[in-house]
Amino acid sequence: MRDLCIPIPDFSHNEEVQLEVKVGNNKSIFNYKVVSFPWEVEIEENGEEILDAIYKINRLKSALTNYDKNWELIQIFTPSDNDKYIQVLYRKKLTNK
Repeated sequence: MRDLCIPIPDFSHNEEVQLEVKVGNNKSIFNYKVVSFPWEVEIEENGEEILDAIYKINRLKSALTNYDKNWELIQIFTPSDNDKYIQVLYRKKLTNK
């Protein structure tokens, strides 16, 4: 098993969360953060629903591609219909000790 779902207290946008995990005698520390990227599209930009969706996806793809390479993408949360931002969960890459 590699994944656990653990409830944690609320934290704000771009605030890091540090989790210490101990399995047997092995201890690891993981850093996570949620980043918000623009998701809203102005209607006058193109006016067609399918084009709006493509525009949103391309903008998100660009943001993900250009994000800090020290962080790895873990999850993209599903935005609601009228959300202005889409949230993305990142985990800081582990460095070899």
